[in-house]
Amino acid sequence: MSPASPVSPGGPVSPETSGRPESPQSPASRQSPESPESPERTVWTVDEHLDDILASVHPLDPIELQLPDAQGCVLVEDVTVPVALPPFDNSSMDGYAVRVADVAGASEEYPAVLTVVGDVAAGGDGLPEVGPGQAARIMTGAPLPPGAEAVVPVEWTDGGTGEGAATSMRPAGAAPQGAGGEVRVHRPAQARAHVRARGSDVSAGDLALRAGTVLGPAQIGLLAAIGRGTVRVRPRPRVVVLSTGSELVQPGAELGPGRIYDSNSFALAAAARDAGAIAYRVGAVTDDADTLRATIEEQLVRADLLVTTGGVSVGAYDVVKEALSAASDADEPGGGVEFRSLAMQPGKPQGFGSVGPEHTPLLALPGNPVSSYVSFELFARPAIRALMGLADLHRPRVRARLAAGGPLPSPAGKRQFLRGTYDAGAGTVTPVGGAGSHLVAALAQADALIVVPEDTTLVEPGAEVELVLIG
Repeated sequence: MSPASPVSPGGPVSPETSGRPESPQSPASRQSPESPESPERTVWTVDEHLDDILASVHPLDPIELQLPDAQGCVLVEDVTVPVALPPFDNSSMDGYAVRVADVAGASEEYPAVLTVVGDVAAGGDGLPEVGPGQAARIMTGAPLPPGAEAVVPVEWTDGGTGEGAATSMRPAGAAPQGAGGEVRVHRPAQARAHVRARGSDVSAGDLALRAGTVLGPAQIGLLAAIGRGTVRVRPRPRVVVLSTGSELVQPGAELGPGRIYDSNSFALAAAARDAGAIAYRVGAVTDDADTLRATIEEQLVRADLLVTTGGVSVGAYDVVKEALSAASDADEPGGGVEFRSLAMQPGKPQGFGSVGPEHTPLLALPGNPVSSYVSFELFARPAIRALMGLADLHRPRVRARLAAGGPLPSPAGKRQFLRGTYDAGAGTVTPVGGAGSHLVAALAQADALIVVPEDTTLVEPGAEVELVLIG
């Protein structure tokens, strides 16, 4: 493929599985020379770059999924309850179903002696009727039999043994006689004691889950409990993460001279999963434009979003910029990647656009570890959540007092993001590490980004700062 060729997929994209939304426009097709987003400008603000990304990324098309496959997806319709939960009055204890009048005044000295008329097991067929002076042995979750008004726990009885207080029931298979004979009840019970009322959880017609809910384990359980086998959702976005650099070695391999381990692809793939995506990590691509273009072609078949890291600055071997800049002038309408300088630190060089016939969004992030991670949090994470159709795209933000040993300098005209640890109880944040974009160890200790505005060049200890919570 020549440098001037648009990036196209190496295989067909399946519309049934992609859930891909309407193709976004490229930055070039949205801009006019007079607009503030014009390519002639030299520096973009953080907010302008983010707004441009979010204007191009649209929610994935809804699909119907089986419950096990819907975990982590976003519900696109309200779900109402077709049947009450529980669907019948049932026991919350293992014990005996009784009539209230028959156990009134019962005590250990003067127990109420009742005739056991049968067993009521969860899921069992046929319910014995409990008449005056009678009881039915009942298991947790079993329906309350007709005539019964309450349940007494087995610990309040002799368990049908004729001895002292029971601690458990004898297994039905080992002691079938437990379903008959007599039981002595040592305590009275109020009406409806230890009975779960029909509809006490939810009633038929109630709203079970609202559209926009992310389906976690509890929500999946509720859907199953009300009988839903499938649900209509927006699928989790498929995010392909690839790093570039001939110096990169995969963890576990031996480091040669001038080599470093590839950490960015692992960190960003983990960050994509944390944001709600299905992440595919591609091993590091060497500094060769043709190889990178071919790799992107191969990955488009499984990508709703591509994230690259490295190769976006002004060096002679910045392969992402070399490989994808040409696509901005390609003949294919709406395609292309634009590379920009942002008024931020770390993370000044950024790229954004779309590639391939489906106009798959692509974010090109810097290669320094801190720069790539901060850029992901600010730009890629909101894009992923926009693809999911979520209303809340961003990390939480709070204000805190700076707890530092001295003032923190910040470059004029740039929004700086420093790493910090947040103490919610004290309302303070403590910087960790320095401003260097290579300080991975400090990043691993941080649970917040300290935001220093563009017009601030010095932050004094005790000053109030804004935090982006990433922990």
